[in-house]
Amino acid sequence: MELLNDMALFVEVVKAKGFRGAAEATGVPNSTLSRRISALEKAIGLRLLHRTTRKVEPTEAGRIYFERCKRIVDEARLAHEQLGEMLAQPSGVLRASLPVDFAVIYMAPLIAEFAERYPGITFDLDLTPRQVDLVSEPFDIAIRMGEPASSHLIARPLASFVPHLYASPRYLERSGEPQEPADLERHECLNILKANTWTLHQGKESTQVSTSSRFTINSVGLIRRMATLGMGIMLVPDAVVTDDLAAGRLVRVLGHWHGKPTPVYALTETRLLPAKTQRFIEFLRERLGQTEGGFPVE
Repeated sequence: MELLNDMALFVEVVKAKGFRGAAEATGVPNSTLSRRISALEKAIGLRLLHRTTRKVEPTEAGRIYFERCKRIVDEARLAHEQLGEMLAQPSGVLRASLPVDFAVIYMAPLIAEFAERYPGITFDLDLTPRQVDLVSEPFDIAIRMGEPASSHLIARPLASFVPHLYASPRYLERSGEPQEPADLERHECLNILKANTWTLHQGKESTQVSTSSRFTINSVGLIRRMATLGMGIMLVPDAVVTDDLAAGRLVRVLGHWHGKPTPVYALTETRLLPAKTQRFIEFLRERLGQTEGGFPVE
């Protein structure tokens, strides 16, 4: 980088035909310019400038070097300007791994909004429950709910979602509405996989409830659908059930109680990110923090 800077200074001196004009153009003092050009000549092993009290002119070697340096400096300046444009309006393919249900139920409209905001970006989205390898697989980013399992990745917190209890009016009419957390032990509670306890909070109070269900399900989307069909009570973030609440397919149960907040993270393999990935993370942090039932994480 120092060599490129010295080449740029040399170009300015030749263009200005002297150190004073170059100093005015670059803001670098005469003495510094002279010292840097002398160091450049020493490094190359050739005199590049004829210096007199009246003017400065390139030597034959200096003229050849000037032509080469000018092209290199112009290319470097152009590359810098183009990267600045990319940062303002990023482009390229964004390869992201997303949680299946969270992406389908909640993130789809956010991705559509982001795509409209940045038309230069194209998307390669992989919806899979497996933990992709960001080091060996060609992903720019993975979005995950819950605490990161790997300490080798860079985890950027985006938001945290507070889960609440929901059931369909049909289920509550048939089975009755629980009045306190202990009542849940007599209800059909739709859990992820084989989880058999819920820890609920109300202010500073917390309680643990044993739950049971006829169903073992590994999909939040299916749990949500089963709840709308009157098959039990579920504990999920508000963002997952917004449409069902508006349509009356689900209602909140034990409204003052909630589960442990679920964090959402953006995982990357490195801290040095291209503009497309930076903008995606910034956008998600902004929009997820605005979601009802969610709050941003600093």
